[in-house]
Amino acid sequence: MSAVGLQHLFAMPPLNHYQLHLFSGFEGFKKALHQTNFFSLIYSLSDAREERRNCLAHVRDLAFTHSHIQRIILASDEMEARLISHLSPSRLHGVVSKSLTLEHLQKELVVLLGETLRINDNMLNHWYRSQNRMLSPTERAILRYMSCGYSIPEIAAQLERNIKTIRAHKFNAMVKLGVNSDVGLLDAADILTHLPAREPLNPALSKPTFL
Repeated sequence: MSAVGLQHLFAMPPLNHYQLHLFSGFEGFKKALHQTNFFSLIYSLSDAREERRNCLAHVRDLAFTHSHIQRIILASDEMEARLISHLSPSRLHGVVSKSLTLEHLQKELVVLLGETLRINDNMLNHWYRSQNRMLSPTERAILRYMSCGYSIPEIAAQLERNIKTIRAHKFNAMVKLGVNSDVGLLDAADILTHLPAREPLNPALSKPTFL
């Protein structure tokens, strides 16, 4: 969503009592943190993969440095919103699709901005339970390796499984996540790992860290 679109949303009741600060990049927001006590961060996710990975990495870091600030992501569409809701390891308070009508988008933001910490904690606990049910450890490992640039044969070698088994796990992950292409699965892998784009892929392929 553009800056103009957000300004329009927050100029109308019932959001017009919030003071809106707009930043074109995360660096500007981090500088403003020294002067302003922000209640919530609403991050409009970029369509570009590199920008999206940077965004997710910044939001992850903010969860550790300023855990009191709400973290709301505006995703590109319903599929991306669903993937982030299921996979994001950051303490997110809400994920909203930018494909919603302005009326519905405003309603979603009103609900999220009006929630208490207790409600947000309940949402977080629900996320941990749903993630644990969704992907198996092997499926999550495959996604992490994919995000680091590993091919299926290379993943099979790392996990000491045969290629057919890895392909079966990959297919199961695609079904669970509701994606039908490697591009969609790679989007999910980026969300799961929150790898910053400033860490270039090494031709020698460094192993991902599993937490």
